[in-house]
Amino acid sequence: MCFLLLMLNMLTSESFVFSSGESVYSNVEMRGRHADSYSMYKRGSRDHIINAYDYDKEQVRLLNGVGKDIGNPPWKRSFPYILLATLSSFLFGYHLGVVNETLESISHDLGFHGDTMAEGLVVSTCLGGAFVGSLFSGLIADGVGRRRAFQLCALPMIIGSSMSATAETFWGMLLGRLFVGTGMGIGPPVSALYMAEVSPAYIRGTYGSCSQIATCLGLIGALFMGFPAKETEGWWRICFWASLAPAAILVLFMEFSVESPHWLFKRGRGADAEVVFEKLLGGPHVKVAMAELSKSERGDESDTVKLSKLLCGRHRKVVFIGSLLFSLQQLSGINSVFYFSSSVFKSAGVPSQSANICVGIANLLGSLFALLSMDKLGRKALLIASFSGMAAAMGIQAISASSLFVSSNVIYISVGGMLLFVFTYAMGAGPVPGLLLSEMFPGRIRAKAMSICMAVHWMFNFLVGLLFLRLLEMLGPLLLNTIFATFCSLAVIFVKKNVLETKGKTLQEIEVALLPPGELLQLDSVKVHN
Repeated sequence: MCFLLLMLNMLTSESFVFSSGESVYSNVEMRGRHADSYSMYKRGSRDHIINAYDYDKEQVRLLNGVGKDIGNPPWKRSFPYILLATLSSFLFGYHLGVVNETLESISHDLGFHGDTMAEGLVVSTCLGGAFVGSLFSGLIADGVGRRRAFQLCALPMIIGSSMSATAETFWGMLLGRLFVGTGMGIGPPVSALYMAEVSPAYIRGTYGSCSQIATCLGLIGALFMGFPAKETEGWWRICFWASLAPAAILVLFMEFSVESPHWLFKRGRGADAEVVFEKLLGGPHVKVAMAELSKSERGDESDTVKLSKLLCGRHRKVVFIGSLLFSLQQLSGINSVFYFSSSVFKSAGVPSQSANICVGIANLLGSLFALLSMDKLGRKALLIASFSGMAAAMGIQAISASSLFVSSNVIYISVGGMLLFVFTYAMGAGPVPGLLLSEMFPGRIRAKAMSICMAVHWMFNFLVGLLFLRLLEMLGPLLLNTIFATFCSLAVIFVKKNVLETKGKTLQEIEVALLPPGELLQLDSVKVHN
């Protein structure tokens, strides 16, 4: 209950800590004092306070001295591991889009053509499985590590794709999609965690955008694979078989990838974490990276994070922000485009293949824009611009469905609005939430908090996939697009009031900045008293 009551407060009040995010980073001394308070909170005794203070003074020296002298670590060291991790995002995008062009053929062959609820279930059952998978993603990522979690997310995709490709009944298809969805639910949060934890701070946003580009390429790949489905009998089965190749590559090559140094350190394997940092950053950066990691993670490995603490404890507002951000992302209506664009364009008289190619190109261009600007403009600016553009695009879609334009112009306005919507989504609302939340959550709760937020994401994704066609029939495009535009506008307000800018900051700096102000004041006063 305490978790749900925050929604009204979030949309109407100022940020509890994020509005002063920029000033928090104004100087290293401020960070040192906050880190000192955090260290005292974890230990409480005077001796630990003094040790933490001496430690943080050394940390300041490292940040201002050694770290600055040696410059940024080379991006080429970590890039191969990021590239491999994006395979899970490629699979995610492929399975999202594989039923777009093939749904009509599948419905004919399996005997449910014309049943909009059954067609919705083919889409949404996968999303329901993803909801279940996301619930366990945090436990899996913390229990067996990020590498093994990637391999475990690929296995149900392989099994489910094989079941869908060989399905002879509607229920067989649903069972296969359920298995695929389970893997899809595990993949995105693990990918966001892994990329955030192995990426250098100065390029973390760019690497996070690679995940969105991989998702986009997966959608485009599914689109092109599905083109022959209407002319070639049984081609939709080939589309499902094709997804086995990237899944198998992910399982095989992840065996040779590096583990997250954050996970290794939390498991008491500091020496292994140093070895991984040397591979990711280079020898000169290992000491600084280990010092930063020690500052935030020491003592946390013994903490047991319970669900009640995440929903009603001191981290509840951060978890709520992440959950609501993902909810607004889905309620914007983006996946109605990815799942059902073929059906929508067909009803508008536009050839689905040409229109869907344009959708894929718009998605890719927006993702490339995010890649180039994430670490320059920042996460918050991209989110605001993205949701604002999406609101405008949905407004255009709504107007095109009204009687204000003659029928000859409606098609061009509708297609233009949809392409603008996809482009603006891909430049911010698509890639930013997963990256931002993996940065904002403290290390000790990161995996479990991400699983909660992704579960919320998949729940709303499931509802949109299940109900979109039925709502389109009942409400019509004018009212439905107006509702989507309203949610986009609400997202703009929410982001302005509640989202922290994390551009260029280490995960440890962000964690210190997110300590609630009241807690910082209380801890500082205790330190002075002692």
